[in-house]
Amino acid sequence: MKEKLIQALNQDLAHEYEAVITYTTFAARVKGPYRPALRGFFLKEATEELGHAQFLADKIVALGGVPTTQPATVPEAETPRAMLEAILKAETEALERYAARMRQAEEFGDLGLAARIHAMIEDETEHKEEVEKLLAGFPG
Repeated sequence: MKEKLIQALNQDLAHEYEAVITYTTFAARVKGPYRPALRGFFLKEATEELGHAQFLADKIVALGGVPTTQPATVPEAETPRAMLEAILKAETEALERYAARMRQAEEFGDLGLAARIHAMIEDETEHKEEVEKLLAGFPG
């Protein structure tokens, strides 16, 4: 059970690395009249995702595992709208993964991990909702 949890946390870590790279890259590449607002949003999110990555790496080590160094696949996007859509997809998937991870941590008996994952679900929910709001009024 512990090895499966470590493997799952490493998958989560790979996605957090991907999120940091995605947000950082999108902040650099975003163009057009929405650049100032989107750049600031992307950079803020990158910092939060890096915090998640650090927690996951630390927890993997605490459980006796070795943190991955490989990110999940970084999405390609050229336009601001495509960037936001890629981020919305990633945040939605993160919420699904973290809901499963919270249950897995509870079954394993690590209530501290479950609580921290719950807090990360709150963060990811906020990210997802902000992107949904941005996309709601964003030109096609």
